[in-house]
Amino acid sequence: MNFRLPSPNKMASACVLQWAPDSLYNTAISATVANYSVFRKDIQNLTESVQFDIFYKLYMKGNLYTLGTDLAEIDNFAKILKVLDKRCLLHHCFQALIDHGAQVNEILATEFCKRYQLSGHLNENERNKAIQLGTALASFFNESGWFFSSERVYHTCRLLCDQDKTYSGLCKLLECNVRLLHVQNSSCKYREANETFKETFKILNILNQANISVNKAMLYGECCGLFFAESQYDQAYKYCNLAVQQLTPVLSPRTIIDVLRQCAKACVVKREFRKAGQLIKSAVQYASEHFGQRHPKYADTLQDYGFYLLNVDSVAASVKVYQMALDIRLSVFGGNNFHVAVAHEDLAYASYVHEYSSGNFKDAQRHAEKAIEILLKILPSDHLLLSSSKRVKALILEEIAIDNEDKSVREPLLSEAKELHVQSLNLAINAFGESNVQTAKHYGNLGRLYQSMREFKLAETHHLKAIEIKERLLGPDDYEVALSVGHLASLYNYDMKYHMEAESLYKRSIEIGKKLFGAGYSGLEYDYKGLLRLYQSQGDRENMLHYSRILQDWNRIRDHTNAIEVKPLDFSLDLSVQDLHKYVFNS
Repeated sequence: MNFRLPSPNKMASACVLQWAPDSLYNTAISATVANYSVFRKDIQNLTESVQFDIFYKLYMKGNLYTLGTDLAEIDNFAKILKVLDKRCLLHHCFQALIDHGAQVNEILATEFCKRYQLSGHLNENERNKAIQLGTALASFFNESGWFFSSERVYHTCRLLCDQDKTYSGLCKLLECNVRLLHVQNSSCKYREANETFKETFKILNILNQANISVNKAMLYGECCGLFFAESQYDQAYKYCNLAVQQLTPVLSPRTIIDVLRQCAKACVVKREFRKAGQLIKSAVQYASEHFGQRHPKYADTLQDYGFYLLNVDSVAASVKVYQMALDIRLSVFGGNNFHVAVAHEDLAYASYVHEYSSGNFKDAQRHAEKAIEILLKILPSDHLLLSSSKRVKALILEEIAIDNEDKSVREPLLSEAKELHVQSLNLAINAFGESNVQTAKHYGNLGRLYQSMREFKLAETHHLKAIEIKERLLGPDDYEVALSVGHLASLYNYDMKYHMEAESLYKRSIEIGKKLFGAGYSGLEYDYKGLLRLYQSQGDRENMLHYSRILQDWNRIRDHTNAIEVKPLDFSLDLSVQDLHKYVFNS
């Protein structure tokens, strides 16, 4: 019998398999999960990474009840918290459990607090291990957006740290307080944050008197964040400067990134746009290099980069960046998650601004409503974090109502918008009082709404209130002041016929806008058109021609700007961490 080799072509086709055999490791993981009840006790003896893979396979197989039961045991969860390279996968299955109704965050926080709140019997080694576990657990909750659980764990960690009366114990207590301050800032618990702020500086003073040096970058960054939220922008900027001074390469990438993000926002509200741009672009680049571009920390930097872009009038770029941040957060968290809700809200507002001229608010409305839907599932209905989302939805509803000639459609929309604006204002006043930029914004939004509802005296009162607060906090030449001045000018011009006052206000708004953003600033369109309407009503042909030419020039600038392809992430910086302060603040 003659033996012949097949032709090369036939050999090649025979080698193409329709399936690929799984690795032996994955086969073992699948077999373990298939017989989980048999191997349950033995799994605890495996390495943390292998245990994680088994738990994740349970999630992939949809066995959420078993997964929730085992992850709610703090010793099991403590082990998989050590698997840092799979943290995004842990976030995903953790969120799935919560969406499924298993409150694993609360169960774990309660178990930790019960175990260690009354722990005077612990020796030093046991106490340090408990603090280490608590810090890891609270940090995970913070990353996931479960701030209440994180705060509870940090409070217990503080009790543990307080048992150590040495300077080493004070250093641990200081770090714990700074982390707690971050959580309280993130969850808008500003009264509690102020108390933590005071206690933290008392500890710092004791350490300073003992000549014990600690890095204060993270502390100063959180102080910056607290004062930013409270509209104390001079103080926020002061701590921003101090925080960047304290940055060194030995700090964790997460700390460096968070300090840069927060300080960039402080520079934005002080209208120090060059500094803000350097800081936030450095944060974006640093996060990309250290965490990759599908990590929630990278998404955090994109959120703040979007804030910067929106404030420097790069609205289209802002929408792109906010969408990228939302996509990452959805892929990591999904479900009813705080970070996803914030991303929806920020994208809603940027989309609203971007489509203001077109009147196409479908995307903006969808994102605003999704943000509110998520937040109502995870927060009390009177929580401050809801005020911002309600404000954005109200702005959108008002514009939709204005464009609708059907009274039966328009009036319910305006009524709903009013209810949302009033709720937002009351939440802001309760949290911040009257003397706050957020409160002023709500007054201004109500002023615009009352104008749409043709309640002109109420509109005027609210606009004047907004201007007074903003001027007092920000000075007379700030962007926020210009916005409110322009809105009052519109009310006087179109509805109250106070033409002399309107003319003066329009020109003031234009002057501020051009000074901050240049002749192509998008907001100038409404002021120019308002002046044209004003001069037309007065028969002032000379000024009509003058501002017609200015508006034409403005349109040419905008057409040129809009023709340029938006590539917000097309940048590369070559600044080391230690050079940042010198380059950004001393140049």
